[in-house]
Formats: sequence, structure tokens, C-alpha cells
Amino acid sequence: MKPTQRRQLLAATLVAALFFLFSCHGTDRTRQETVHTNTSQDAHHPIDTVSGNNEVKSVAPDAEIKTEQGYAFPRNTVNQAQSPIDIISAKTDKKGSDQISFAFHCDIDTAENLGHTIELEFKEGSKCTVNGKDYASRQFHFHTPSEHLIDGATFPMEMHIVNVLHDSTGKDGYVVIAVLFKMGAENKFVKEFLNKIPAREGQKMAIQPGQVKLDDLVAQFTKNELKSYYAYKGSLTTPPFTESVRWVIVKHVLEASEDQIMQIEKMEGNNARHVQAINGRVVYSR
Repeated sequence: MKPTQRRQLLAATLVAALFFLFSCHGTDRTRQETVHTNTSQDAHHPIDTVSGNNEVKSVAPDAEIKTEQGYAFPRNTVNQAQSPIDIISAKTDKKGSDQISFAFHCDIDTAENLGHTIELEFKEGSKCTVNGKDYASRQFHFHTPSEHLIDGATFPMEMHIVNVLHDSTGKDGYVVIAVLFKMGAENKFVKEFLNKIPAREGQKMAIQPGQVKLDDLVAQFTKNELKSYYAYKGSLTTPPFTESVRWVIVKHVLEASEDQIMQIEKMEGNNARHVQAINGRVVYSR
């Protein structure tokens, strides 16, 4: 090959190499810019920590407004005794001195469709005697599925009987008795009120004396079963989530038919608050 041809070939090779190098660099630069742009978009994308679905209607006895945000508190909250919780039976205190006895003296006054739950109110003067102290029985309502978990297991329905004590300081204390339900045989007590719940949200219907009897619920437990429970200190599970509740979760699980539970679920939807951190609280087991 002549020197002139050799120089031309070398020059052509050099140009090709430079073209390839800059092409690769440009591609990498474009790729990097693309990655950088996507990352920047992700970094500035708003994170929805509270969604519209987290807006709940307040049914707590001390709620000041009817609609509030949330089944969840923001991070770093000062609230450390929230309910419900997942009760791990192996970690409960079986030797503690927390013993609870209760007896109801209640008459049911009205049935109401609140949209997100069904609620039956007790007549004025109804009471629950807890360890010899009288609490005013306010109402009972349902959650589908259950709010409390037992060893990680969820039940299709949970009933809460809300009782309140007014003390001299003006602060209310609550005893909420929780009854868990599984699917099985038709439940006599549920049958008494199920067709008395108004179809429309916000409607209330009067209950005639003797039509719905809490005694028919209590009669489904033996005396020993009523003495077998989990207990802990927690909060209301609807706004404002007041941390002044003594929870009593009866261990014996009652049955209700699939149709009964599904009827209630259809009226109120999924209204169970997520489980909260125990934060070192003691759960007693009897």
C-alpha cells in the first residue's frame, strides 16, 4: 500500500472512531438525562398520605363534628394507646390482677342506619355494672369485618357495646365490650333487629319494648364464657379516638348466619379500622 493510501485509510479509521465515541457519549448522556428527569418527577410527585377514603363519619360519643379524617394518625403522633389491636394470646398476661365482672340492665330504644354502621341506642337509664360501678349504656353497633384480631385472625363481624362513666373532672371513661362473630347458625338476637334497621342512611326507627332484648345476646354465653375475656386499655376506634377506653373482648365467638352477616355488611360496608401498635401495653387474659 502506498503511503498516501495508508494515510487516507488511517484518517478514515480515526473519523469513524471519533464518530462512534461521540455517538455513544450522546446516547449515554440522553439516557442519564432521561433517568434524571424521571427521578426528579418521582421526587416531586405528591404522596397521598390521607386519601378521600380515609374520611370517616364520627360516631364516638364525644365527637364534636360528624366527619373527620381518619382511621390512621400521622407519623410521630403522641397517641400511643390506640385501638384496635392484634391480640397475640401467647403474649398476654394471665397472672395479672385485672378482673372484670359486668351485668347489663338495658332496654333498647331505637335502630339507626348511619351509613357506615348500624347502631341501636339504649333507653335513658340503661346501665352496665362493671366491678360494682355503674356505667351508662349508650349504644351497640357493628363492624364488618372485625376490628380486633386474635393471633392474626380476622372474624367476619364484631359488635361493640359502648358504656360511659362521667367522672367529677368532666372527662368520660368508657368500657366497650366486644363480641366476635363467625359464620354459622342463624343468631336469634341478630334476627330480632335486622329487619328493623331503616333502609336509608340517616333514618331512625323506634323499637317497641321487648322487640329486641340484649338478654338474648347474653344468654348465648355460659357464666364461665362471660368470665373468659381479653382486656386492655385503648381508645375509641372512630374520631376523635379518645384514649380512655377499657376494652373487654369476650373470648367465646358467637355464630350468625352468612345471610345475617352479609345483610349487615351490605348496609355498612367495610368499616373496620386497621390494627394499631400495642406500644408496650399489657393485654390481660382471663
